[in-house]
Amino acid sequence: MNIGILIFPGVEILDFTGPFEAFSVATRVAQRDRKIQEVLFRAFFVAETSDVVSARYDLLVTPHYGFDDHPPIELLLIPGGIVDQPRSSPKTIEWIKRNAESAQLVTSVCTGAFLLAQAGILGGLKATTHWEDIADLRSEFPSVEVVDDQAWIDQGRVVTSAGIAAGIDMSLHLISRLQGHGLARATARQMVYHWQRDPARNFAAAGFA
Repeated sequence: MNIGILIFPGVEILDFTGPFEAFSVATRVAQRDRKIQEVLFRAFFVAETSDVVSARYDLLVTPHYGFDDHPPIELLLIPGGIVDQPRSSPKTIEWIKRNAESAQLVTSVCTGAFLLAQAGILGGLKATTHWEDIADLRSEFPSVEVVDDQAWIDQGRVVTSAGIAAGIDMSLHLISRLQGHGLARATARQMVYHWQRDPARNFAAAGFA
């Protein structure tokens, strides 16, 4: 499965690196434990151009692809952070719309939900975002049923998650959904990461409920 992860100026570091790590580790663990050569998940970063992107806190990241030269995306992942630049970029919003239409799964982390909502993808669905931005998402996009007490919201083809580290939780959930709970659990163990399968318990365990 090709996993295209959008990056942009001001993107939150763990929003995009956390899922990248989870899906990449899942592939390595599956190859080791299942004795297979298959690459289950191929995650890559996509930006508007191939230029170096300055993520939050001035972390410099070189995207694997630009908007015009990436492979087909089967799982689209939109991280958050400071989303002013992508929200003001018609090219970015159009890219999200186009790839969301063709992807099997469309996901977001943190304020990436604002980009999905602006692209018209969350209307009529339940969704979540970082706790600090819940009220703004509700106010700006009243057609979205915003949930404030779960680490991730699975609506079938569209899955959104709360802020930052919750992107790892969502990714483990998707690994479980796509390749079984055993691989998700083994991935979390390999990452030395405490993962709760239940999104409400996960949220409570983090001290937010």
